[in-house]
Amino acid sequence: MIKVSPVTKTEATPSPMEELLSKHIVEVPEVGDVVQGVVIYVTSSSALVDLGPLGTGIVLGKEMRDGLGPEGKLQVGATVTATLLDYENEDGYIELSIREASYEKSWDDIERKLINREVVITKVVEANKGGLMIEINGIAGFLPVSQLSSEHYPRVEDGDKNKILHLLKKLIGQEVRVRILDADRENQKLITSEKAAQSEKEQELVNLLRVGDIVRGEVSGVVDFGAFVKFTPSVKEGEKIPAEKLEGLVHISELAWQLIDDPREIIKTGDTVEAKIIGIDDTRISLSMKTLKEDPWSAVLDKYKAEDIVLGKVDKINHFGAFVYLDKDIHGLAHVSEFQEVYPGKKIEQVFKEGETYTWKILSIEPKSHRMGLIPVKEGAVKETAEVKEVKVVKKKKTKKEGEV
Repeated sequence: MIKVSPVTKTEATPSPMEELLSKHIVEVPEVGDVVQGVVIYVTSSSALVDLGPLGTGIVLGKEMRDGLGPEGKLQVGATVTATLLDYENEDGYIELSIREASYEKSWDDIERKLINREVVITKVVEANKGGLMIEINGIAGFLPVSQLSSEHYPRVEDGDKNKILHLLKKLIGQEVRVRILDADRENQKLITSEKAAQSEKEQELVNLLRVGDIVRGEVSGVVDFGAFVKFTPSVKEGEKIPAEKLEGLVHISELAWQLIDDPREIIKTGDTVEAKIIGIDDTRISLSMKTLKEDPWSAVLDKYKAEDIVLGKVDKINHFGAFVYLDKDIHGLAHVSEFQEVYPGKKIEQVFKEGETYTWKILSIEPKSHRMGLIPVKEGAVKETAEVKEVKVVKKKKTKKEGEV
């Protein structure tokens, strides 16, 4: 906005207009400035706006309609804000744009909401494989999948992107509560988060929880790295049970004491389970199902000893050795270096097959870290070694009995 002061004349008696101008500074807007005026005439394709001392402005077609939003039409007598596009068009009017002024006001409001961390209610207008498209003040924004609340997060067991998109499309037309994460007016980038908008509400519920609490809930999703469980926080007697549910993650390592390659083998969506809270980080809740069961490794030394010869089924073979189960809970590792001592020059998969049972010698047992070292025993040495073990076991039992007597 350019401010213009009148030139002071040297005449002894100034004119009435000069006297008026000497008392007031006339502000002349520049192209791009926002001005305010009153609508004095409206047609279907244009509107005239009284800008006071500046004259009469005109708003044409698209520049008029796109700035009105869902509210409808301009009305005579209404005060409007518009952007100055041109000082004088072909018809001698000052050309204005309500659309552009509205756009700038929309961004001003969005930036204010970002600073104040306001929660905004908006509708989903479109979906793609990366997330949802929404609108705030007529400005297109993006809600990434990673920022969806637990209620709307698409849990697809095999991670198929087409299945994820199918679930996201079901949200089109629904209202969501979001908080603005990033607003870049220059690059027209608006990023939002549903998760952040719910954090305060969730935090109130999370505050009811304590590490060590046992919760009961329903498995809401199973993924490669574990299972999600939805549950209602427990409350003290007489307190109102919250309607909302929280969701925690049982990591694959916390599902059971045995090794698990695929969580789907032991747990399914819809299962009702009990779990123990083992960690709370902000609104992220870590759960464990295995801690509610007795650790089989706590009694492993009652069943197995170093130097024992045992039968074990090969569960998995990889580049550093073979994982072997001696029973449903206890497993050991036959490291590739130990294998090479018995079968020099051969690869593990040339001698052993997954799912088959073989004979092994226990080298070491570490109950606290759930580790057992194994080495394969060749077929020719099995009978003799097994007989030696059997004698040792009998002797131990006799000695214990005699000692008790």
